[in-house]
Order: sequence, then C-alpha cells, then structure tokens
Amino acid sequence: MTQNLARRMRPRTIDEIIGQQHLVGTGKIIRRMVETQLLTSMILYGPPGIGKTSIASAIAGTMNAAFRTFNATTDTKKRLQEIAAEAEFSGQLVLLLDEIHRLDKPKQDFLLPLLENGQIILIGATTENPYFSVVPAIRSRVQIFELKPLEPDDLQKAVNLSLQDKERGFSFEVLLDTDALYFLVHSTNGDLRAVYNALELAILSSSEHHVTLDDMENSLQRKAATFDKDGDAHYDLLSALQKSIRGSDVNASLHYAARLIEGGDLQSLARRLTVMAYEDIGLANPDAAVHTVLALQAAERLGFPEARIPLANVIIDLALSPKSNAAYVAIDEALADLGKYGNLPVPAHLQDGHYAGAKDLGRSEGYKYAHSFPDHWVNQQYLPDKLKAADYFRPDDMGKYERALNARKHWIEEQKRDGKN
Repeated sequence: MTQNLARRMRPRTIDEIIGQQHLVGTGKIIRRMVETQLLTSMILYGPPGIGKTSIASAIAGTMNAAFRTFNATTDTKKRLQEIAAEAEFSGQLVLLLDEIHRLDKPKQDFLLPLLENGQIILIGATTENPYFSVVPAIRSRVQIFELKPLEPDDLQKAVNLSLQDKERGFSFEVLLDTDALYFLVHSTNGDLRAVYNALELAILSSSEHHVTLDDMENSLQRKAATFDKDGDAHYDLLSALQKSIRGSDVNASLHYAARLIEGGDLQSLARRLTVMAYEDIGLANPDAAVHTVLALQAAERLGFPEARIPLANVIIDLALSPKSNAAYVAIDEALADLGKYGNLPVPAHLQDGHYAGAKDLGRSEGYKYAHSFPDHWVNQQYLPDKLKAADYFRPDDMGKYERALNARKHWIEEQKRDGKN
C-alpha cells in the first residue's frame, strides 16, 4: 500500500463523509448545492484533520467534476495558471486551495476573475477564522462554512469502516480491543486524520494484527490514565479541575490539568477552561477570559506537547484570579423568570418606531434618549410591568472591574429612589 490509511479512506462521494452533518446531512446547505448542481465557491474552516479536504474531494466525486489541489504557501503562480488552463478546457473544475489565508496578492489577482466567471469552483481550506484572516476581495465572493471537530461516535464509525473495507482499509483481519478503540477515539481531539494515522501504526506494529491498549498507547505516545470504559474517570478529572480552580487551589488545579494533558484531550480541556473563565471568574477579572481564549487558540495551534505551556499559564491565572459568579447567577435568574412568565409585552415607549404608522400605534412614544441627559442616564421603565422590580445582577464586589460596576449600579438605584429626572 503506497498511500496511508487517511488518504485511502478519503470519501469518494458526499454520502461517505464522516461527520459535519450540519453541512452535508439531508437537506443541509452543501448537500443541497451538490444535489441541485448549483455549487458555489466556499471556504471551509476549522481545526486540522476534520474533513476539509475530504468534503472538497467528495463534492468533486459526487458531481463528476475535475478536482485539483493547490497550496497557497508552497505552490507557485505558474501551477495556478496550469490549473486555470485545465479548467478552461474541461468547462468547470473544483479547486481545493489549502491554507487560503496565506494566498499572496499576485495569486489573488489571478484567481479573482476565474471565480467571477465560474470557471473554477474554489473550496478554500484554513484553520484560521476567514472573517479575520482572508482578504475581503475573496471573502465577498464565497460562502463561509465552519467545520466542527468530530465526535467520538463519528471517529468510531470511521475506524469500523476502515476495518471492514478490505479494498481501501486493511486486506487482513484485525482484532482491535475495545479499550484500545475507546482510547483512540477519545484522545485525538476530533481529528480523524490523527485517528487513521495512529490506527494504522498500531495495527502494522502489533503482534499478529491484534491491537491492545498498550499498542495504542505506544502508537499515540500518551497514556490512557484519564480514560475508562464509561468515561467516568475523565469527567471526574474535569470536575476536579473546575472545583480546584473555583476554590483557588493552584497546585490541585495544575495536578488535575496535568492528568488531562497526559491523556491528550485538548478539546474537552479547552471547553471546560472557557466555561470556567466566564462562570467562576467572570466580572471579578474580565481580562482572564481574554487570556483564556488567546491561550487556548495558541494551544490548539501548537498541539501537544507544546500546548501544555499556554495551558499552564491560563490555569494558574484562573486559579489565582478573584472569583465571581454574579453574571452566571443573573442570567439563570432571568431565564427562570422567562420560563415562569413567558414573553411579556415590551413597554410601548421601547418598541420600534421607525416604520410608517408606528406613531399611530403609540410605538416608541415618550421614549427618552439616555445620551441627551446628564451622566447619560434617564429614569424610565425598561422591564415589562410584571418584572419591573426584578434585580438579577448582584455584584460580588471581588475585583476592581466588578466594584466599578457595583458602584454604577448603586448610583442608578439612588437616582431612582430620589426621583431624579
């Protein structure tokens, strides 16, 4: 076999795509475009190994269109000219443009007219957010779709298919132990390419093609310490991490984080840290949320083992930050009232008054524009009548920022009590 398993198992049609059902499932946008033969240029973005190239090749396979690839970093403009000539001859060509965010200006200028006349259907692939990283000239000519990391069930389905497919997968019988399979699909962060690579290495290096948990640990170069058959130990560690950070115990936080890092589950660790930054630290230190997002972006870009460094930075920051759950409590109380009272009428003076006939209906009548008053505040009712006395946000007064919010809230309450303006 000259090609690796990931390439051999690449989907040939849209029906063979693993995951991404929000885009290729029945009735979803990319499937509809393919089925109606009305394909438009697009950019697919998301983490590595989750199907960007696969979707592009599957689209071309389903539509029986010519398919070519181009890397914005390594391929030359001459190569792009050759692809354009081929597209002119064949009538229409699907071009996967990898790392589209790195496309330089000469290549952009050459490509844009081809997108305009529909000669080339561009499928750009990038791990960067195209709203920030792709030039507006290209962005305005394409649809943008976000791909999600694959779920363990999707990864397990892909593994089973590769073991069953004797032509593209493995021509010989493979025995894959249940705990080895579980570890494989739960420790690769939704990256199908990483799953295929680890599986192939484990099978080809195992004794008589019998893959044990030990074989899989060697193949992935990480331990299964954070995973058990039912996933309980894994979620126990995530829970212990959150409670340790909430309790400001930096040493316990680093201990549980180290065990999760050893298991290689960056995806669930990143999700839990993001939740904590807003739920447990919140308004006591809003900068912690910014630090968390930036650190996790760096971690995802680096991958393990280097990802442990930004993760350590943010875990220490969160553990030792002042804590406040005031915003978390406030929105839950507001949602509880919504469930209790339903959608109450918006006060008439707050309703939209920008359409013809609004005045006749009393819409927006009597509304006071806050910026026209001292301190940019005016005493008027904003909540529906039944909730006008509600007080959801009760600051914890833990950090400088939250103390400032608390002071402003108290000032507004005093103005209301004194009957100002």
